[in-house]
Amino acid sequence: MATALITGASSGIGMALARVHAEHGGDLVLVARRRERLEALKAELEAAHDVRVWVIVADLAQDGAPRKVYDLVRELGLDVDILINNAGFGLHGLFHTQDPEHLSQMVHVNVLATTMLTRLFVPHLIARGRGHIMNVASVAAFMPGPWQAVYYATKAYVLSFSEALADELRTTGVTVTALCPGATETEFKERARIGRVRGFEMGAMSAREVAEYGYRAMLAGKRVVVPGWRNRLLTFLPRILPRSWTVVMSRIGMEPL
Repeated sequence: MATALITGASSGIGMALARVHAEHGGDLVLVARRRERLEALKAELEAAHDVRVWVIVADLAQDGAPRKVYDLVRELGLDVDILINNAGFGLHGLFHTQDPEHLSQMVHVNVLATTMLTRLFVPHLIARGRGHIMNVASVAAFMPGPWQAVYYATKAYVLSFSEALADELRTTGVTVTALCPGATETEFKERARIGRVRGFEMGAMSAREVAEYGYRAMLAGKRVVVPGWRNRLLTFLPRILPRSWTVVMSRIGMEPL
C-alpha cells in the first residue's frame, strides 16, 4: 500500500486523515511541530494496524522547513506516494490589529510550505507515473474574508494553485485534489482565536467526516471537493451573487456575535 506524508498530522483533519490512511493499510510519514502528539499517534496506528509510521518534527513556519522534511524523507529511503499538505492556521480579527509576525507565519505555512513541499516531491511522483497530492484549502477559498482577510487569501491561493497543477499533471498519472472543508470540529477555532461567530454557530462537521470524504475523493482523482451540503451551498453562492454581496455575506459569517 502507498506511503502518505501528511503535514499538520498532530490534530484535527490531519490526524483524521492519518487514521483513515492507516485503516487502508498504508504507511505514513507524520509531520508537525508537537513531537509527543506525533509519537502517540504513531504508537496508536502501529498497534492497531499493520503499518509503519515515521515521525518528522518540523515547524513549517520556519524558512527551510520544507527542504528539511524532504531531505529527512530521502535519508530514510522512503518513496512518498501520497502528499497531503494539510498544515495551516488562521487568525481572526481586523487586519490592522493582527500581529505582523503571526501573519507572516500564516503565509509561510499555508502558502509557502504547501508550494515548496509539492515542488520537492512532485518530480518523484511524475517519474513513477503515479501518485496523489491533496492540498487542504477551505470554503474560504471561494470568497474574500473580512475578519480573516489573510487566511481567506491564502486558501484562495491553495485552491488556484491546486487546480492549475492538476491540469499541468493531467497526463502524468499524478492527481491533485483541493479539499475545501467549512467549519470543522478541530483546534482551528481556538488557534485562530475565534469566539462566537455565525460561521461556527451554524454547525460544524467532524474532522473524521471531512477526512473520509476527502480521502475517497483524492483516490478517485477529483480536483476540487467540498464536503457537506451547507458548505457546497457556500461555494455556489459566490458564483451567482455580485462580488460586493459575497463580501458582505462573508463578513456576516465571521463577525463576532
